[in-house]
Amino acid sequence: MIRQAKCKTPRRPPKKPSSNQKDPVGVYCRVRPLGVEDEECCIEVISNTTIQLHAPEGFKTNRNGEYKETQYSFKKVFGVSISQIELFEHVAKPLVDDLIHGKNGLLFTYGVTGSGKTYTMTGSPGQGGLLPRSLDMIFNSIGPYQAKRYIFKTDDKNGMEVQNEVDALLERQRRENNSSVPKSSSSRQKLDPEIADMVKSEEAYKTEGVDEDSSYSVFVSYIEIYNNYIYDLLEENQEDAIKPKWNGGGTPLRQNTEFTPPQSKTLREDQNHNMYVAGCMEVEVKSAEEAFQVFWRGQKKRKVANTRLNRESSRSHSVLIIKLAQAPLDADGDNILQDKNQVAVSQLCLVDLAGSERTGRTGAEGTRIREAGNINQSLLNLRTCIEILRENQICGTNRMVPYRDSKVTHLFKNYFDGEGKVRMVVCVNPKADDYEETLLVMRFAEMTQEVEVARPVDRPICGFTPGRRHRNQAFKEELSRKLDERGGPIDGDVPSVINSMVHCLPPLPSSELADPNDDITLPRLIEALHNRHRVRQIMIDEYNNAANRMKSMLQELDNNLISKENVIHEQNGKLVDKDKIIQNNKAEIERLEKRTKMQEHKIDILQKTTKIYEDDQRTLKYELETREQRLQREQSDKRRLEQRMQGVVTDTQYKWEKECDRRVNAMQLEMQNKLWVKDEKLKQLKAIVTESKTPGRPDPPPRQTQRQPQSQTQRQNQPWTQPQTQPRSQPPSQPQPRSQPQSQPQRPSREERLPAKRSASPSPVPTVTPVRPLHRRSRSAGGEKWVDHKPSSSLDLGTVLQPVIPNSIQVSTPSEKALSKCDRYVLTHQEVASDGEIQTQLIKGEVIKTRGGGQAVQFTDIETLKQELTTVPRRKRKSSEGTPANGDHTDGAWTDVETRCSAAVEMRAGSNLGPGYEHHGITKRRKP
Repeated sequence: MIRQAKCKTPRRPPKKPSSNQKDPVGVYCRVRPLGVEDEECCIEVISNTTIQLHAPEGFKTNRNGEYKETQYSFKKVFGVSISQIELFEHVAKPLVDDLIHGKNGLLFTYGVTGSGKTYTMTGSPGQGGLLPRSLDMIFNSIGPYQAKRYIFKTDDKNGMEVQNEVDALLERQRRENNSSVPKSSSSRQKLDPEIADMVKSEEAYKTEGVDEDSSYSVFVSYIEIYNNYIYDLLEENQEDAIKPKWNGGGTPLRQNTEFTPPQSKTLREDQNHNMYVAGCMEVEVKSAEEAFQVFWRGQKKRKVANTRLNRESSRSHSVLIIKLAQAPLDADGDNILQDKNQVAVSQLCLVDLAGSERTGRTGAEGTRIREAGNINQSLLNLRTCIEILRENQICGTNRMVPYRDSKVTHLFKNYFDGEGKVRMVVCVNPKADDYEETLLVMRFAEMTQEVEVARPVDRPICGFTPGRRHRNQAFKEELSRKLDERGGPIDGDVPSVINSMVHCLPPLPSSELADPNDDITLPRLIEALHNRHRVRQIMIDEYNNAANRMKSMLQELDNNLISKENVIHEQNGKLVDKDKIIQNNKAEIERLEKRTKMQEHKIDILQKTTKIYEDDQRTLKYELETREQRLQREQSDKRRLEQRMQGVVTDTQYKWEKECDRRVNAMQLEMQNKLWVKDEKLKQLKAIVTESKTPGRPDPPPRQTQRQPQSQTQRQNQPWTQPQTQPRSQPPSQPQPRSQPQSQPQRPSREERLPAKRSASPSPVPTVTPVRPLHRRSRSAGGEKWVDHKPSSSLDLGTVLQPVIPNSIQVSTPSEKALSKCDRYVLTHQEVASDGEIQTQLIKGEVIKTRGGGQAVQFTDIETLKQELTTVPRRKRKSSEGTPANGDHTDGAWTDVETRCSAAVEMRAGSNLGPGYEHHGITKRRKP
């Protein structure tokens, strides 16, 4: 056995449109009356095709501060005073006419929650909506021509089959036997009070031009699309499975054997590429009351909930599918033609879409939020499909329409592809709270009516002679009349005919023989039988005469029929001539239509050119306005920048003036300190000279005037040996001092050397040696953790004053891991100073975590450590203190800074603790 090679599935050819002619989607608008009379209204009906929306008070205005008023046009606008019957006459009646003539239709209501969609579709007792009036019109039109129940039978593949009367009778008996509840005529006539008197008898409509030579049957199915799942509302269930049921113990009742949850239905495609719901129950109905009773039974199972905006808000999209099956009668006009190909099925879908809603306004929680999300998502997908269809038709593109993203659009894709008319009723609520959502609904509706749908073709006419049903009915009535006149059987009453014939014959005498010698009874019986035979022969002769007369009459009728057929042939010849004339006229009409299309094409080109020019003009105008606005904006920005620069210049000038004042004050303070030190030294020298001139005088005790300057000088000249790390508590704008450790032994000051040189003085002035208190070498020895970055090229100088940071991580190359563990950072940098010695700089900073999860270092201070040698010649200056009169200069007459001040003091800028200060630092940059 040779297995065939696998190949790809052949691509299905695209479905050709049913007609070249297209009609736009009919969009109607209905305005709901306000609930409260004094409530603010934001919708105004201008004409029967236009409405105007104006923003309510307190709503966001435009740039110019005025309220924006927008107008929207529709095929027809129905105000608050419109009745249900007027709405039905304009919207649904043409769809019912097309349904009876074999064409499909789709009608759906769209709008915000609480805008009156369900009322428009279903209505109320005494004021029936579009759905009950459509059912009433269907049965008023096809009532006399309905087939018996079960003559038409669904094949579960979106098709119809035809059964003969015997099979239909057997099916009817089987269904009635299997039915658990017997149906009586009284129970069938009893309706639910909630749906009674939906349509009044005086408001009934009827379709004209119904094909009398066909038999009809109506099938109804009702589904809902809940959370993007399809459920059959006519399916018999003991429990409602879409709502979960829980018992007192907290366990679901799903484990109960009596609970049978319904399964969601699937969408399939039939052989004609039409979408249908597989496994959906289709109920055959024979009256409008029965059909609406079936609808109301499913309506009670539909998902509704109480929200803040609507007491009975629909939580699902409901779809009522009305299928009308029709098949022609046979040539005799008595029975339905048993041919499945001759059965035509048309359907009308009435859709009540759930309203779009915002969670913030409805206050939904839990299940309501999920339901609202699915509703809004399906409506959004419907809008997307409409937008892409409109774009494909206007721009000539071929984008794929996402029908499959939602069950609503997937089910009705055939209608938008050209399988019937599509109409939409937009329901709006004029109250001010719904203004924003109503605006979106209006834009979608106005865009929808720009989509064009292909017009469906007419159903082909059967080849049988029209008027068959009427002729058959007339023949039966005439036959009944003739039989009634002749006393013959009416409606097959054969036993009565036999009885009448028996009574017409002579009666038989008594045939009882009491005596064997009786010669009277038998002859009398023989005579009676002869009479009966004679009467029978007479009846047979009369019957033969009547049959002959009937034959002659039939022959006359045949002759008349032949003559009529000749006349019909003549008329057919005339019809052929007329057909030729009609064909010529059609050709002329086609030529004129082509010419008209050519002219329309030229008009379209001119309109497109005009539109392009208008768009260019609008674009140039907009660009001009934009450039003017940009120029004005740049001018305003320039003026604003000039003002800002003037402010910055003023602030900078004021800042520098303050800085100059501060520096002048600091310099004055420094000079005053220096002058004070010189004065103190001159006083001490004067005291030494004075005391040396009076020998033999006892040493006076140290005076407070001498100790006080010394202690103050000592306090001012204390070296700051603490580490130069800036503490975290110090503000970033405070400049940090730079310490200069002494790498050589401290030399005594000039005042300390003077008594040694003047050893002849009997009582030298006692001097107090400055005390140098012990401090920590580094301020980074606290609780903060440092990253001590010392490059591998650093040299160990071997001096005493070296930065030691105990709580630190020493690295030669910084890494992200080390930076993530610390919050301070110090970099040791060595370079050769101007005097040839190695100078060490400690560059300090803070570790800052960035938004991306990394670390950055912000440098805040630089500390300089400098090593000096005693052998290096220093700059000398001549001291005016202690100069001999003869002008000879000794070594003590020349000194440097270290000689004159034995202890150097390093202080912050602006400090008034001592005479001099030295500062090297950078200002810490303020964090943004």
